[in-house]
Amino acid sequence: MLQLDGRDGGGQLVRTALSLSAVTGQAICIENVRGGRPNPGLKPQHVAAIETVGRATEATVSGVERGSERFSFAPEGVRGGAFAVEVGTAGSVALVCDAVAPLAVALDRPLTVTLHGGTDVQWSPPVDYLREVKLPLLRAVGLDAELAVHQRGFYPVGGGSLTLTIRPSSLTALRLRRRGPVERLSVYALASDSLESASVAERLAETVRERIEDGSEGEMVTETTEIETTAEIETTATYAETDCPGAVVTLVADCGTSRAGFDALGRRGVPAEDVAEEVVDAFRAWRATGAPVDEHLGDQLLVWLALAGGEVRLPHSTAHVETNAELIRAFEYDLQVDDSEQGVVASAPSPEE
Repeated sequence: MLQLDGRDGGGQLVRTALSLSAVTGQAICIENVRGGRPNPGLKPQHVAAIETVGRATEATVSGVERGSERFSFAPEGVRGGAFAVEVGTAGSVALVCDAVAPLAVALDRPLTVTLHGGTDVQWSPPVDYLREVKLPLLRAVGLDAELAVHQRGFYPVGGGSLTLTIRPSSLTALRLRRRGPVERLSVYALASDSLESASVAERLAETVRERIEDGSEGEMVTETTEIETTAEIETTATYAETDCPGAVVTLVADCGTSRAGFDALGRRGVPAEDVAEEVVDAFRAWRATGAPVDEHLGDQLLVWLALAGGEVRLPHSTAHVETNAELIRAFEYDLQVDDSEQGVVASAPSPEE
């Protein structure tokens, strides 16, 4: 059994360890789960991820409960099938999907998982990020996956649901060393129907579009970052019936061979225009790095690099990246993160090499 220390990692460490344990068949025991956090131990979405991957692998588990700082996980083998998991309250269903999707490389038949919980909650990628940024990029390298969103759910009540289906997949290497010009920008704004009278979704979407089109952030267009004013900007503003009020806006930058996403949640007392500006500011910061993917996607792609090989230029190195890379190497994957004048590049040999 592989002994792992979760003191320096967060939920990403738990999800990556689960995915690689399932794919490799290596049993794991994680101690000091989220030990460096103010509220250490497993949270509802971590428990749900362990349950979901556990059911998909007929794993033997122990110590899996909310607040637990130690658990073990011993998979039998990746199985297909269909089942549902309750994440609880507003635990992130998107983060559970992150743990499940890599199992596609070891499946022999489809796996369908329906998750109930929060689709758009703090400290987690909103479901539009998963649907419009991460999954399209992974499909381009061979992941066979479909996502159906049934209902949106905001913090603190949740009440959202989605279904993820993955099929046996053979991956090609990721080649994301350079970023091409932004070909299209898409803005997805969604708010609870109780906020429609205040036009919250429209205000979110239009503020993002206007900030980009009028160049009010200053250096929006430069030759070095290859952002063009002619990039098409599409906006979508919608409303949904939800169990509690909320709003979310996601900006997707399509660079042809790569994608990046930037998002923000509405908050009580904060004007929609201010929320939208947070998204554009994050887009501007990413643009200045020259990296083909955003910071969060770069971290999440490390496990896929281990499985498929290739190279990805990251916006910058972070503690998350270093901790995640060290964990992946514990499973004997040759993942390297190099910081040079050309930027931070994560790389791994493909399985055929």
